[in-house]
Amino acid sequence: MVLELLKLNHSELSILLTDDVKIALLNETFRGKKGPTDVLSFPNGEKVGKRLILGDVVISVDTARRQARDLGRSLKVQILRLLVHGIVHLMGYDHERGGEEERRFKDLERYLLSQLVRC
Repeated sequence: MVLELLKLNHSELSILLTDDVKIALLNETFRGKKGPTDVLSFPNGEKVGKRLILGDVVISVDTARRQARDLGRSLKVQILRLLVHGIVHLMGYDHERGGEEERRFKDLERYLLSQLVRC
């Protein structure tokens, strides 16, 4: 559904649901940051025939569970929010740059979440 909203019907991505131990290893290996995080995105952008390979989204279910509890959300909703966040990163947006880039990131994220909640 998210890819349809982004008009990326002929695209694909990989999603890995994992635990804090494994995502902490990825976080340190690829970002140089110690400890677990909630979501990581690894963009690809390769075209295979008519298909665009967007990349990989990795979500820590352990962290998502804690966040869901702290925010009063279901685990399902929190994982969906993290998945959308990761996909927006795969689209090339980066909220960590701040300013206009952060605003565009958050606007797209809000739009996608608002459309998914309707379904």
